Amino acid sequence: MLRKNRRGDHTIPSAGLYPHQWSWDSAFIAIGLSHYDVPAAKQELRSLFRGQWANGLLPHMIFNREADGEYFPGPDWWDAARSPHAPKDENGEPIRTSGIVQPPVHATAVLHVADRDPDPAAASAWLREMHPKLVAWHDYLYRERDPDGNGLVSIRHPWESGMDNSPLWDEPLGRLDVPAGSIPDYRRSDRDNADPAGRPDDKTYDRYILLVELAKACDYDERMLRESGGADGGPFPFLVEDVLFNSLLARSEADLAEIARRVGADDEVHRRRAETSRKYLNANLWCPDTHMYRNYDLAADEPFLRRVAGGFAPLFAGIPDRLQAEQMRRRMSSASFTACSEGCEDGVAYAIATFDRDHADYDPDQYWRGPVWMNLDWLLLVGLRRYEMATEENVLRDSMLKLPAAEGFREHYDAEEGDGGGAQDFSWSAALLIDLAATEYGIDARAV
Repeated sequence: MLRKNRRGDHTIPSAGLYPHQWSWDSAFIAIGLSHYDVPAAKQELRSLFRGQWANGLLPHMIFNREADGEYFPGPDWWDAARSPHAPKDENGEPIRTSGIVQPPVHATAVLHVADRDPDPAAASAWLREMHPKLVAWHDYLYRERDPDGNGLVSIRHPWESGMDNSPLWDEPLGRLDVPAGSIPDYRRSDRDNADPAGRPDDKTYDRYILLVELAKACDYDERMLRESGGADGGPFPFLVEDVLFNSLLARSEADLAEIARRVGADDEVHRRRAETSRKYLNANLWCPDTHMYRNYDLAADEPFLRRVAGGFAPLFAGIPDRLQAEQMRRRMSSASFTACSEGCEDGVAYAIATFDRDHADYDPDQYWRGPVWMNLDWLLLVGLRRYEMATEENVLRDSMLKLPAAEGFREHYDAEEGDGGGAQDFSWSAALLIDLAATEYGIDARAV
């Protein structure tokens, strides 16, 4: 199926709904490819970093000219060339990208690919090639998104979280006014390729577009955007310290330290930054009342109260201590996040719901508002393994095997019934099942 979604030097998430290249999708796809086609895994990440900006920003989308007009917002809408840092090809022509980022799982993916390369010399050359690109990417995040130096970077759009339509964003987006004429007319394409009932509503989408327009008005200058990027000339209205994003950065920064060590570069700066991120995730984002980590809304200067599966992501980076991890384990395995299939047949539960099942806004099959996602399950499975929590590992592993076996490689799955939702033939669902089958069961990835 990954071959089906291959487009030259990269893999799209899914035909129809997602016809371009997405950033953290390609990282997960490379992890799966590395089990049976290391050259393709390397090319997946090379093609992504080809769109890296001069200031280190790694955009969340690289646009295919062959798919022009098939996705909104497209390259003309983003108008990334407004930034002096926007990328150009070897002929000086603009490389068409978006102007925001996605969670930084890329150093982790690069290291996975190197560790599965059967040729040690080629693995070393790969790490030397990618090391400066990863350094520039992480330097951008810590320099431009963490100006106070507390080790926690901020996101400036819900799409940067990767969890686009999470109920987390209802309150901060609800504070945004979209006056008549503040955004141009547009036509959404997502509802042409997925059930409209499962997609964000129009009011939410208007606010997504407003945030893009505000960033464009600042020519994507991060300092200007922070300080005066609001519609009224005040600070940018959406700035969030996100648990999932920062957890993946802490893990990737530790992996970048290992990459630096292997290529003979300075690794200490990355170890220090990873430790600082871990320290402040615990100090600032741990919630002892809910036994989870929670986001912080910088624009409103207050913590988020809603509980989402991203609050468990620090397990992936080894951030919580043993007591915290045990408290998180109990919360994760509670009815708030793990839904049994009918009668819990075969002892399999559908895990992990992306949003608190006890909340009135929970919806088991609406985009990021409750469904099970393979990438989050994969991250949490790795985290549970780190803390040797075998029972919960088994629940997650069984869920990850059962859902695609019954419904195919879907974008997400109904947390109550297990029905597939969103895009079909979804690439990271296949890639991460390949990784699970190969690492957990020793299955030849070519047979998956």
